[in-house]
Amino acid sequence: MLYSLSTGGKRIRPLLLIAVAGSYKPVNGEMYKLGAAIEMVHTYSLIHDDLPSMDNDDMRRGKPTNHKVYGEALAILAGDALLTESFSLLGNINEQELSPRDALYLTRRLTEASGATGMVGGQIADLEAENRGVTLAELEWIHRHKTAAMLKFAAEAGGVIGGAPPEDISLLRPFAEEVGIAFQIKDDILDVEGNESAIGKPVGSDENNGKSTYPSLLSLSEAKHKLRNHMEKAEHMLRSLSVPAPDLFSVLSYIEDRDR
Repeated sequence: MLYSLSTGGKRIRPLLLIAVAGSYKPVNGEMYKLGAAIEMVHTYSLIHDDLPSMDNDDMRRGKPTNHKVYGEALAILAGDALLTESFSLLGNINEQELSPRDALYLTRRLTEASGATGMVGGQIADLEAENRGVTLAELEWIHRHKTAAMLKFAAEAGGVIGGAPPEDISLLRPFAEEVGIAFQIKDDILDVEGNESAIGKPVGSDENNGKSTYPSLLSLSEAKHKLRNHMEKAEHMLRSLSVPAPDLFSVLSYIEDRDR
């Protein structure tokens, strides 16, 4: 569990949560605890994604994947345990920072975002789409669930623990969905023109696995144009929040300009 959690990564989900929560009140340890719970769910999904029965990847974040180090059985169990521990962590957040009612609400939302109606459902659709043509609408459906669902939860959770007004939370959900699609487009672009040492895994792995991507459907230049379009929509929503959000604008810049 610690091996995969400590190998680095972009930490974009907890980063987004902290940036949202910190826009409404000072950042504290309980916010980081909630961010860690989200990162545990994400890391579990990566361990399982890398398994031979799924993407069959040997490298993750520049290091051998979990099953390459510990074997498939322990990798599966490490992922299972990380998922379970994430809910334990969420349930142990100080009641002064997150009321029992809000904790129950976020628990329900996390199950929706990470399970069959969210991330796992998107992963299933992604597997079923391998080695067959998909439309742009189908590809977006996959990534609205596989990638954007957990980012939407991160933004909403940041709003809840930060005490954001309901009208802001209603903006943060679609904002994070635009961020999620933009994030995936950038991933697809890096898989074509990224630096292998920077991204920590072989370039071209999507093509080798028969996956449809935004560059393969649209061309590389059109994928970059679409990335900018989603970023502009996200920026517009940020400007409509009731508070200034410089850290969230910085997160957007990082997503668009990152090299890994």
